[in-house]
Amino acid sequence: MPLTFDDLLARARSLAGGGRRAILGIAGGPGSGKTTLAEQLARELNGTGAPWVAHVPMDGFHLADVELDRLGARDRKGAPDTFDAAGYAALLRRLREETGEVVYAPGFERVLEQPLAGAIPVPPTARLVLTEGNYLLLESGSWARVRPCLDEVWFCEIDEDERIRRLVARHEEFGKEHGAAVAWVLGTDQRNADLVATTRRRADLVVPASALPAPYGTENPGRRLRATG
Repeated sequence: MPLTFDDLLARARSLAGGGRRAILGIAGGPGSGKTTLAEQLARELNGTGAPWVAHVPMDGFHLADVELDRLGARDRKGAPDTFDAAGYAALLRRLREETGEVVYAPGFERVLEQPLAGAIPVPPTARLVLTEGNYLLLESGSWARVRPCLDEVWFCEIDEDERIRRLVARHEEFGKEHGAAVAWVLGTDQRNADLVATTRRRADLVVPASALPAPYGTENPGRRLRATG
């Protein structure tokens, strides 16, 4: 039987059993649907009751542009060394260990393309934390500290042409001209995507496009996801 979104919901829900906080990682290349999946999982699992699922993206650990300029790395923004990987791993450890108080995580402002400190509160009631990003399964440098903090890691995999098309559209949405968006996607983004693809083998589960919520996947027959507002 093909994997469905309902299967993903059940698997994510099962991770939070036993009275402890669990952390589920969602990896994949740029534009593969990681954020869409994490947001929909959180929305469906939380339902209309008290929220017990939190979403903490890896993107909040982008280095600020001023630091990338100092390092001469702004033209490679999004590469592994343009993140604070050690800080991200430290936050994941806090989320697992400090469950009796609010833990604040940084967010990422897409229009400004800058991290925002203390933007995401994770309350003690959060029994499942969803975190997503490109490099959760990377084994080099400080990234190697990330995987041991996660109960499971899923890998999103969609058609490559569709991934590129959606990524170009996203860059355009946030201000890039079409030519610049294509150049960035086929250059910097593609190098990062090729690296991320090598980590697929370390995932606990590969999520095909058919199991992803729209617009990345096709809704499962006989089932409609709740409106996102």
